[in-house]
Amino acid sequence: MTETDGQIEHHGFGAEVGRLLDLVVHSLYSEREIFLRELVANAADATDRRRFAALTDPTLALPEGAAVAIRPHKPGHTLTISDAGIGMTREELVDQLGTIARSGTRAFGQKLEAAKPEERPSLIGQFGVGFYSAFMVADRVEVTSRKAGAEAAWTWASDGGGEFTIAPGSREAAGTDVVLQMKADADEYLDPIRIEAVVRKWADHVTIPITIERDGRDVPANEGTALWRKPRSEVSEQAYNEFYRHLGHLFDTPWATLHWRAEGSMDFVALLFVPGSRPFEPLDNDRTSKVRLHVSRMFITDEAELLPPWLRFVQGVVDTEDLPLNVSREMLQSTPVLARIRRAITNRVVTELKAKAKEAEDYNKFWENFGAILKEGIWEDSDHRKDIAPLLRFRSSAVEGWTSLADYVGRMKEGQEAIYVLSGDHAEALAHSAQLEGFRARGLEVLLLSDPIDAFWPDRMDEFDGKPIRSVTQGAADLSKVAPTEPPAGEVADVTALVAALKAALGEAVADVRATDRLVESAVVLAAGTAGPDLQMQRLLRRAGRASFVAPPVLEINARHKLVTALAARATAGEDLAVQAGLLLDLARIQDGDLPRDPSTFARRVEAALAGG
Repeated sequence: MTETDGQIEHHGFGAEVGRLLDLVVHSLYSEREIFLRELVANAADATDRRRFAALTDPTLALPEGAAVAIRPHKPGHTLTISDAGIGMTREELVDQLGTIARSGTRAFGQKLEAAKPEERPSLIGQFGVGFYSAFMVADRVEVTSRKAGAEAAWTWASDGGGEFTIAPGSREAAGTDVVLQMKADADEYLDPIRIEAVVRKWADHVTIPITIERDGRDVPANEGTALWRKPRSEVSEQAYNEFYRHLGHLFDTPWATLHWRAEGSMDFVALLFVPGSRPFEPLDNDRTSKVRLHVSRMFITDEAELLPPWLRFVQGVVDTEDLPLNVSREMLQSTPVLARIRRAITNRVVTELKAKAKEAEDYNKFWENFGAILKEGIWEDSDHRKDIAPLLRFRSSAVEGWTSLADYVGRMKEGQEAIYVLSGDHAEALAHSAQLEGFRARGLEVLLLSDPIDAFWPDRMDEFDGKPIRSVTQGAADLSKVAPTEPPAGEVADVTALVAALKAALGEAVADVRATDRLVESAVVLAAGTAGPDLQMQRLLRRAGRASFVAPPVLEINARHKLVTALAARATAGEDLAVQAGLLLDLARIQDGDLPRDPSTFARRVEAALAGG
């Protein structure tokens, strides 16, 4: 909602935002100092973006000596962070400061309330609500900004309640002033020495100069060197960690740090990090790499897609002198130099993952965080498919913990021809699936695939180490070459009449009905046709509204099961088994994690069966 009071416009934040601001202020109280890091980082980014824009429009050039200036004013109880950056228009102020964590407001609130106190600070960076951390120390925040190249300035203001205001502002030059009216208990952040300590801790590697007003003078507060340009031997682990946290607005430590210089046919420096924890905001929201591209230390863009989507969890900086400073986005997409850099850093990350994978316990932590993303490379990147395959890890029906394809092949039984997999929504449910009964009876291991991408990638990598990868739900797995470890219990019933009766009753709901030897305890199970998608892919297609692309399943029955034996006798006697046929099909669907075709009818039939029993 927008209201106008003279020239002041009143805007409501929205239903959830007022509550979230309250959570930010009170639940993140123990890490108040990060507000300064967030505001300084925003100011530095704005300055970088203006410097880049000036390469193609000289009228936007930065003023000489441009810096991020921090000015504490104890008498007025205010703290001002100023920059000469790209600035914001009225619309941009409303859009960028009037919407909190637009991709995950509800998720942010839920995570914040559920997190332990020591975990809460990390939520700020991971949900992109850093600007609003200012309300931890300020009763009121005013942002006055003038877009570079524009004449008008605008002021955004809020006390952190349910609304903000927009009004015409005054600023002599382009840039932004953020003025915090400090809380009574936040005096420490008006002390220049305390401010400098925070800047040194969180923003020492920001390449834009940062100054703090002290005794009437602007005193430099950061080293301002490009950390990635230093030799690795001169960079401490602490410096790497601080830069990683500054770069991604994170609070954990990196799982892996890659820092190297490439020289020869192309010259670049790369400093990349694999995060040590999974971000709360899903990486599926944006499948593009955000590794920052610099040219001769100058930030150019974080949208150069320097790494493929299946490595988008990697963060860092790539700096080269082989591109012109005024490189355009169109040129970035077509220049062969950047294509070579992309290949080189992708190969370097894969090599690092292979090396780290030798330490199983440590690698498993990475896999639990980012394994589902890495598997996307099997589906979409034919150039790296063989490199990614040894990095895959799976749950298994035969061993605890994670296992690799190579380990699986090493455990294959004599006579086993394929690597068997079963995909579904939950690994725990898959471990008890009726689909596994015949394989367990023969001591055959099955890999349990429970990520959404698992329904897709096996179609692109149909073998490993010469062994075909086969879904157990395809129904064509030849178990006859491997004998059961124990003779199966029960006599085999003659199900000829029952199969015919079930086919007649189910009609087009099934592609076929047949007896199977891959069941031990269950009466029925579903199978997919050998030529089409497996059952999990069929479920995904139906959920996506693509049911027309899904062929009916095959219903397989266990001729040794007491229920099947009883029904076979009734079929031979000529009884009508239409109701029982529907129940069997629905039972098989439920076993596979699906719903009955008609839940209400199924419920009534179960009630009738129970009453009759």
